[in-house]
Order: sequence, then C-alpha cells, then structure tokens
Amino acid sequence: MKEDIQEQNIPASAIQTLNYTPQHIKAGIAHIGVGNFHRAHQAYYTHELLNSGEGHEEWGIVGIGITDSGAKMNEHLKEQDHLYSLTEYAADGTAVTSIIGAIVDYIPARADVEKAIAQLADPAIRIVSLTITEGGYKLDQQGRFIAGDEDIVHDLAYPEAPKTAFGYITQALRRRREAGSGPFTILSCDNLQHNGDVTKYVLLSFAERLDPELAEWIAGNVSFPNSMVDRITPAVSEEDKLRLNQDSGIEDAIPVYAEDFTQWVIEDNFCAGRPEWELAGVNFVKDVTPYEVLKLRFLNASHSMLAYPAFLAGYRNVDTAMKDPVFEAYLLGFMNEDVTPMITVPADVNLAMYKKQLFQRFANTAVSDQLSRLCYHGGAKIPVFILPTLLEILQLKRSPKRIAFLFAAYAHYLKSGRDDNAEAYTIDAPKITPADWELIRSNDVLLFLSISPFSTANLWGYPDFVKQYAGYRGAIAENGILKTLAAINGL
Repeated sequence: MKEDIQEQNIPASAIQTLNYTPQHIKAGIAHIGVGNFHRAHQAYYTHELLNSGEGHEEWGIVGIGITDSGAKMNEHLKEQDHLYSLTEYAADGTAVTSIIGAIVDYIPARADVEKAIAQLADPAIRIVSLTITEGGYKLDQQGRFIAGDEDIVHDLAYPEAPKTAFGYITQALRRRREAGSGPFTILSCDNLQHNGDVTKYVLLSFAERLDPELAEWIAGNVSFPNSMVDRITPAVSEEDKLRLNQDSGIEDAIPVYAEDFTQWVIEDNFCAGRPEWELAGVNFVKDVTPYEVLKLRFLNASHSMLAYPAFLAGYRNVDTAMKDPVFEAYLLGFMNEDVTPMITVPADVNLAMYKKQLFQRFANTAVSDQLSRLCYHGGAKIPVFILPTLLEILQLKRSPKRIAFLFAAYAHYLKSGRDDNAEAYTIDAPKITPADWELIRSNDVLLFLSISPFSTANLWGYPDFVKQYAGYRGAIAENGILKTLAAINGL
C-alpha cells in the first residue's frame, strides 16, 4: 500500500502517512475481534501513539479472528503488509485519510487454534482487548452467564480447541500460570455498561467450571478495567469501498471510515503495564461510570430511539432522518426531558455542548450511518440503553410517552416486515427466541411487553405506560409513524 501512495503521486495533504516503520513494531496487545470499529478506534489510537515518536515500539497489535470472517480479514491484511486506510469525515464534509500500521500481525484462529493460543500465552502480550459484540459475552436477559450455551459447552469439553473468546483467554492464562510468565490485562471495548466487570464475571464463571484453582488465580492476578468507547463507524459496502479508494487514490481491499469525533475513557488498572495512550488522546480515570452512563443514555439510546421509527418511516440513513423536523423534535425531547434529569454529568463535560455535538454527529452527511445497522440486535441494545431511563421515569411518575412510542415502533418493526411505504425488509434479531416470536406475532399487542429482553423490567406493573404503548401500536398501524410521532411532538 505504501508503494501505491508513492507511485500515484498523491498530494501529501490528502494522506497522513506513517512516522514509524511497522516492521520495527512488536506486538504487546492481542485484540480479539478485528472489525471496522476496532480498526477505526483502538488501532487508530495505537497508531497515533506510534506516530508520536520513539519509545512505544512494544505496543503493536496482533489481531485474533475467532469467527469465519477471520480468514478473509487475514487474507486482505497479509496482501497489504497489515496496512489499511482510515478516512475521518468532519461534519462539513472535509476528510483526512490515514495509513494505519498498528496491526502488525493477524491470526485466523479457526485455521490455527494452537497458534492463536500460543500468541495469547506469549509473555510479550500484556493486554488482551475485545470487541466481540454484546452477544459474545454469553449472558441471558437477566445478565447471568449462560453455562448451557452451545459454544460454552464445547469449550468446557474441548478446552484445547475453543470457539469462544473466553475459551481462548482461559487457555492462554492457564499456560502463563504454569510457565510463571504472569497475567495480562483484559480490556473490553464493547458497548456494555461496566464492560470490565462484565468480562471478569463471564471469564470467572467459565474458568470456575473448567478449573477452580485457575479461576482463583485469575481473580487474584488479572485486571479488568472498565472502559467507554465512542466513534460512529458505519459498515463499509462495496460502493463505499469504491468511493473511499477513488477519493484517497489508494487501492485498499479493507478501507474503513468514521466520523472525525472519537473518545476513549479507561479506568487506569493494568496489571502488566500499558501504552501511553494518553499521548494519543485517551482519558484515563479512576471511575469510568459517569462517562459511560452519559454515552450509553445519550448517544446509544438516541440511536435506538431513532432507528426503528425512522426506518419504518422509509429512511435508511441517520443523517437523512435527522433532516426531518419530526425526528429532530423527538430526539431533542428525549435528550432534554427524558435523559437529562436522570444523570450525573462528569465535571469536565459541558452537557449543552455535548448534546449539540451529538446532533451534529448524527447529521454528518459524509458519514451517513445506516439505520439498518442500528436496528440490528435490538433485543440486546434496548435493555441496556433504554430501560434504565424508562424505569427511572416510571418510578418518578414522569411521562414515558417517547419511550412508549419507541417500544411500539420496535414491536411493529419486528412484526410487520414492511415499512410505511410497503417496502419489505429483513429482520435480524439474534436475541429474540422462538417463544418471543410467538408473543410478537400475536394479535394481542400487549404480549410484546413480556418478551425475554424486557421480562425482568415488569413493565406490566406500570398501567400508564402499558396504555400509552398500546395506543401507539394502534396509531402506528392506522396512521403510520410520522403522523403518530408528530402528534406526540405536538407538531
């Protein structure tokens, strides 16, 4: 890829090239789940640190792919000497493209399980980080470890041939304990509240079933810092790839793009040392909770609040939906009236500016995030991002109308299969069980409130919410999304 840049005489201002030699960088971090977000976020921060000057060469990243997509990622990265391009788009459409060289190697674990475990067990690896999505943590709707999960059962029976991230990590830690080479930090970068605590709970739950003595050693030696990650990173279609390569002049098989905003807040708790990521803009804190709550309840919650009604209204991208005053008023009311009174704002955050910036980020035409991406996995997202705010609103006897509308829109989205323009769509909802689908497809719309993602919330115990939800189900079916929402907004 570097040769492509030189040969095509691309203007220096268009491409941010490397100030370091990737071949001189050693892996100190192993990352499981090298997707677009990791490449636009953690790998970007690591690249920025490496670019800042000498002294950080031991903190490169080796990727570990434990899914079927790992082989394709490995193929592309090897062809490009593990380099790829990241284009960051500002709200005004200006763009900066960087060549990222922080990923120094990649192992498709399904093709070579032993190599992946050996890499994780290597004493040079001091951090194992994760972006395995919410579903990768093997938790039920109540946040309990699913010991009967098919892959977990397999990993307990065949520990030397694991399928899950926790199977790989446990085997690596077993080898390190036996060799006396010490532990590593496990750093979750997934959108889970208290993601470090969740990771610790799941790993110990797994390890206790496999080897109680090993589990005790892990509990006493491994650190699990909580972290908050934030950067809107859309999926990359073939059309996007052609556009990105044409604009940059680089022939890249795996380009990635994102907004120019990025944030990473981490609790400073690393048992085996860490990179000086603060030089690249990472905020290290004692307690990530207030930052985490701010992001989950504003950005992530607003994404879910927007996704289903906007998609049903016929929109397919976030920025185009945000141009509709009906959705703008809806999200503004949600942020100001529903969320703001319920949270404690970190001392270094200007909340008014934070909310203004969120609207600018959502409306970023150059990023143009896909609503279908936001609709995915609602059964995992809504309980985490929306339910805490809803339950606090209900307990304080405030109006839940906007969230009741969201529940109605989500139920309609799952049941209908067609938007308000009669356009069919595919539903991908991995957290919805066969029993849930029976409730969703029932003519009794109230049964939807009993599906497993919401079962612990006891929404039936709030008659006003139930009444509003049922009314919105009828209104959406009769009048469509936009008319129903306009009435809620008072427009």
